[in-house]
Amino acid sequence: MKNIWFGKLAALAAIALVLVIGLGMIEAVVRDRQHYRHLTEQSVADSLAGAQTLIGPVIHSACVESWDVETGKGDERRMVEQRREFRLTAMPETLRLNTDAAMQERARGVHKVNAFSLQTRIQAQWGPLTALLPQSSIQGSRMQCGAPILMLAVADARGIRTAQLEVNAQELALKPGTFHPTYARGLHASLPESVRGGAEGLQATLNLELVGTQQVSIVPLGGRTEVQMQSPWPHPSFSGRFLPTERTVRADGFEAQWRLSSLATTAAQDIAESKPVCTSTPGEDNLAYAGAANQPNGCVDSFSVAFIDPVNPYSLSDRATKYGVLFIALTFVAVGLFELMQRLRVHPVQYLLVGSALCSFFLLLVSLSEHLPFGAAYGIAAMACVLLLGYYATHMLGSVRRGLPFGAGIGVLYGMLYVLLQLEQTALAVGAVALFAVLATVMVLTRRVNWYGLTATRPTARPTARTEAA
Repeated sequence: MKNIWFGKLAALAAIALVLVIGLGMIEAVVRDRQHYRHLTEQSVADSLAGAQTLIGPVIHSACVESWDVETGKGDERRMVEQRREFRLTAMPETLRLNTDAAMQERARGVHKVNAFSLQTRIQAQWGPLTALLPQSSIQGSRMQCGAPILMLAVADARGIRTAQLEVNAQELALKPGTFHPTYARGLHASLPESVRGGAEGLQATLNLELVGTQQVSIVPLGGRTEVQMQSPWPHPSFSGRFLPTERTVRADGFEAQWRLSSLATTAAQDIAESKPVCTSTPGEDNLAYAGAANQPNGCVDSFSVAFIDPVNPYSLSDRATKYGVLFIALTFVAVGLFELMQRLRVHPVQYLLVGSALCSFFLLLVSLSEHLPFGAAYGIAAMACVLLLGYYATHMLGSVRRGLPFGAGIGVLYGMLYVLLQLEQTALAVGAVALFAVLATVMVLTRRVNWYGLTATRPTARPTARTEAA
């Protein structure tokens, strides 16, 4: 008897190992599909535009200071010109952005990517532009400055659809590029020389249509920066250095407002020093700043809104697959309890078939979720497996009376898993309580089992008197 039990336990251990390997292969399939999804996102970004970052408007002017230095001695003395190149930058005193973000779904095969189209009205106001007046560092030097340029930099200029600029109620022509050595992508307009040092200041209004994918970031450059954003997308993710001062997220969209003072950020000084702009989007080359993601302390402050899809079928399928071993263990325990309490004999092959059906659920889930909403895909996969296991259990356990509770138990497991997948902050607590409840149930049902008696060798029956007489 003891050898029978040990042999069966060894067979079940081997079956469990095979099923764990199968689950690992299914996890590899999920990871491959996640990789394909990432390639799809990159493909759409390469064809349309990537994550966007807005910098500006900013007025800058490139200047050169030159002076003569005498070198040599005696007859070899001569005058040599030395030069210093620098850039003057004027940040707006007030910066206001009003943005409507409309979503545009793009797809490659079964994979979908969230693209957005921004309709943005940017209003910037400068006081006296004394910051554009060059200051000589060498007495008697000569100063030359290029024309003042009003620029708006973006992360991916391919996303610019339309743009219209008015400066002091006068429309100016916009041209590609920014003429800035660091923030080169975007658009600009040349300003008249008369604005340099003008006491009356300057006011600019820019209407911009910009498209991109996944995320938009804004650099708060104004002495006072106010941003208002609204969108019909119900799942925004706010990140960056500043969260919205006010936000409302509804089932039909969101509204968010940021109000920032230059006292709270060094973004204006950092842009003047041409520091990198870093965002939280992994793998993006934002404004071509190599190594920016590895230098968070040297980055310009910004805040972002990501248009995420919380029901990512691959991330949910990956989370579900991680519970596969627990599913198999609980199911084997349930079959073992039926075998123990009802004095049944279940063959290891039957355990293998039951475990294989459980593994097939996760493969069905990831394949169906590529074509259906995740809830519908989960319901169909779970229902198919519950019906299959319930039908098989009625024959494996010898009666419908035993098969129905078994199938119902599998259904409860799938229901519990779905609840865990929908939870975020309380998933660990709910899972721990459910596991404790299962353990307590098993302990209560087996409280009277004589475990030593299961492996004890049964004594050989002694012959009766009638048999001896015969």
